[in-house]
Amino acid sequence: MLSLIIFVPLLGAGLLLFIPGEARARQLALLVTSIDLLLTVQLVFAFDPSTHAMQFQEQAEWIPSLGINYALGVDGISILFVFLSAFLGWICVLASWRAIKQRVKEFMIALLVMQTLMLGVFTALDLFLFYIFWEAMLIPMYLIIGIWGGDNRIYATFKFFLYTLAGSVLFLVGIIALYFQAGETFNILALMKQVPPFEIQIWIFLAFFVAFAVKVPMFPFHTWLPDAHVQAPTAGSIVLAGILLKMGAYGFLRFSIPMLPQATQYFAMPVILLSLVAIIYGGYLALAQNDLKKLVAYSSISHMGFVTIGLFVLNGQGMEGGILQMFSHGIVTSGLFLLVGLVYERTHSRAISDYGGLMKVMPLYTTGLAFFTLASMALPGTSAFIGELLVLVGTFSYNKIIAALAVIGAVLSAAYLLSMFRRVALGQVNNKLQSEIWDLDSREIVAILSLAVFVIWIGFYPGPFLGLMHVSVEHLLEQATASGITR
Repeated sequence: MLSLIIFVPLLGAGLLLFIPGEARARQLALLVTSIDLLLTVQLVFAFDPSTHAMQFQEQAEWIPSLGINYALGVDGISILFVFLSAFLGWICVLASWRAIKQRVKEFMIALLVMQTLMLGVFTALDLFLFYIFWEAMLIPMYLIIGIWGGDNRIYATFKFFLYTLAGSVLFLVGIIALYFQAGETFNILALMKQVPPFEIQIWIFLAFFVAFAVKVPMFPFHTWLPDAHVQAPTAGSIVLAGILLKMGAYGFLRFSIPMLPQATQYFAMPVILLSLVAIIYGGYLALAQNDLKKLVAYSSISHMGFVTIGLFVLNGQGMEGGILQMFSHGIVTSGLFLLVGLVYERTHSRAISDYGGLMKVMPLYTTGLAFFTLASMALPGTSAFIGELLVLVGTFSYNKIIAALAVIGAVLSAAYLLSMFRRVALGQVNNKLQSEIWDLDSREIVAILSLAVFVIWIGFYPGPFLGLMHVSVEHLLEQATASGITR
């Protein structure tokens, strides 16, 4: 089942090589991502949330001389992001329908290959296989930004590539160290049971931390993100914000906390303080932006700070809140980037100062922008509210001062998002742009409503999502407690 979900997009990419015409390329890509999404929905319904054990496992020998296997499986944490990857892959095709006008077939191929690699990351149970998926993602993302990006795309792609490659090199060093410490195995489940000595854990944790912090991205490893977002096409920004940023946090969950528990406890406070800096610093930077995409990019740095705080307070509320915030951020920020991309298609401007009065000429668009603006602010009744509330509850039980300071990020979020909405949607209509603007079409409405459904669902009824992860999170905390970490 997992192999089918992973490789259906790759099969679709192969078929696209033989499909003539741009319209057919779009249609086939939409069909492939729709099939993959349906398979993933079936996987979620078949998942048993009452156990922490890996489900739908597949294993076959790959390189037996090195103990490398083709091993797949999902638990209550990873299944959320398998679904998110398939869902946002479908959204990306819809978002690119009109935005990509040149080399359409090649773009769809890159997008489908990217989806295969993303799904592989969240299902791999062999560390070598995980690293292959993790590292290979650089190639299609490099092409998506470098070929279909903005005017300064070459600079942005090199910066993105160098940052992530530097982190990946350290990740590889840590993997090799773990391999020899655990009796020469790459099996992730076996590695969780082989806790290295504390002195070794420290160095492996630092190597992993840099790799994962670059992906999140955490302060001070964040500077590649705004450039990459601004230059990427809309689908590229959705993938970056919706999935790639989550892979860093997922790395902490899958490797650092269970495999390096004592080092995790040792470094928890520094990581939390860096996350707190990211929340406040990212909020202030977003407040100063005139570029719509940069504003949303810096808001991502701030919101992902809540995720890493939630994970490293090492208690149930914080960790479940952090994971739910990962999922919610993937949905909400994808919605914002989609809306920014749709208006950019019409006006070819991202400058907030160029807009004004969109509510009068694009009422449907403005409704969507208002909804996702409020969702990003964590308004009660939206998905981000549940995630941030749980994180703050968990942080409060860990350290009251840190929890109080983290609230500053929520205040800043309201300030920059409401200011952006006022300047874009209200006031006088910019006559220069008015003739170039038209409201949402049916395809765009479907994409926006599909994202909005999950924002409302989680906001009012988070039980099914928390239920999927609860037992797996409890087991993860038990692994940490067994090695001396206190909740």
